[in-house]
Amino acid sequence: MMKRRDFSLACGAVLAGATLPAAAQMRFDAGKDYLPLDKPAPVEAPAGKIEVVEFFWYNCPHCNAFEPVLESWIKRQPRDVAVRRVPVAFNSAFQPQQQLYYTLEAMGLVEKLHGKVFQAIHVERKRLEKADVIADWIATQGVDKVKFVEQFASFSVASKVARASQLTAAYRVEGVPAMGVAGRFYTDGSLSRNMERSLQVVDYLVGEVRKGR
Repeated sequence: MMKRRDFSLACGAVLAGATLPAAAQMRFDAGKDYLPLDKPAPVEAPAGKIEVVEFFWYNCPHCNAFEPVLESWIKRQPRDVAVRRVPVAFNSAFQPQQQLYYTLEAMGLVEKLHGKVFQAIHVERKRLEKADVIADWIATQGVDKVKFVEQFASFSVASKVARASQLTAAYRVEGVPAMGVAGRFYTDGSLSRNMERSLQVVDYLVGEVRKGR
């Protein structure tokens, strides 16, 4: 987990959930494994859906390791669970990558390129941190660079970036990857001890929301 204030800190093994006893994995306590929000955060999911948010940063190695685990978890979710990803910006240098994600979303390219962004950064060691570098890389992926740049600089993407930062603040996100549930609950690798266990906490919280608790 990459911390807001100290990116050199890690939450430990992202995929270490299997090492915990089964009984320990099932004990989820407020204030320990997750935090109830004092004030509800805004949700975008339609009525009848339970929103789950993943907060991430493309440059975060723990987010990169978590991505395939999260993707597998998403595919197992029932119809009443709506998952969305929210890129964070703990400082202004992160904003181009926020714009990158929301541009991919606007162009219908998240499924095709979201994972490739992680691969480019963490495997191919490309520094996709500035707008011009990002646009040049996008062109190598068979995307119209002119259309991408236009969307990247659009008002709609800027609005989504602003809402992402507001949501990050509303959930009081202190590091990534992190998870929010129904605008009411927050958990991350520091609270749950690792991100695989965080998903078990999310499953539990979704169940509580479904029961009207």
